[in-house]
Amino acid sequence: MASLRTAKKELRRHITHTLSRVSEQSIQSQSHAAKDTLFSLPEYQSAKRISVYLSMPQGELSTRSIVTEALRNGKEVYVPYIHNIAQPNKELPASVMDMVALHSQEDFEGLQPDPWGIPTPDEHSISHRKCCLGQQRPEQKSADRSEEKSETLEIVIMPGMAFDQKLDRLGHGKGYYDRFLAQYQRSLENNPRPGNQMPFLVGLALEEQILPEGQEVPTNASDWRLDALIAGHQPVRRR
Repeated sequence: MASLRTAKKELRRHITHTLSRVSEQSIQSQSHAAKDTLFSLPEYQSAKRISVYLSMPQGELSTRSIVTEALRNGKEVYVPYIHNIAQPNKELPASVMDMVALHSQEDFEGLQPDPWGIPTPDEHSISHRKCCLGQQRPEQKSADRSEEKSETLEIVIMPGMAFDQKLDRLGHGKGYYDRFLAQYQRSLENNPRPGNQMPFLVGLALEEQILPEGQEVPTNASDWRLDALIAGHQPVRRR
């Protein structure tokens, strides 16, 4: 386990150095191309409810235009919300991620940046938003939990630090997406409904984040593999 953590840490360090040399002009160009590729996917075109990560101000493929156009096209757009939980345990650490719905373009533009510069829903707005997992937040009483309605997603658009040719993904090290997907899968198993299935997982990346042939992202059983990977101007990769 220690060697896996070390390998992931070293790969993140290498990619961080590589990304520090990518120009803002290149990021903008690759973001535009990746958006067009995403919008051409039949899975995206047929989806009514999608999740999109909100990008950092630099060093990452931008998703701002994806969110704006998805809202304009009438899709329900969900974004990450990281929060503390009332009773952490071995399966749920002190902070976890859920996906919460945006109300409108105005709502999206009103999100304030977190310490990393990522637009984030205000905690006081969460009780008025649809959410996917419906996990209890510290400010909620247990009686309120039964009133929450979990929502299913058709596509989850994910960020990452590095990606390989097998569509394995290296995240930023917090495990938020892997735990979210594991809990999402359990929620489907515990509440089976006709047509419910795991969402289509799409990774978005700059071309500089794709490992060369023969080099693999270090993973274990808890890491989720993507269904598709879109990197800048490159053609989409699929499983």
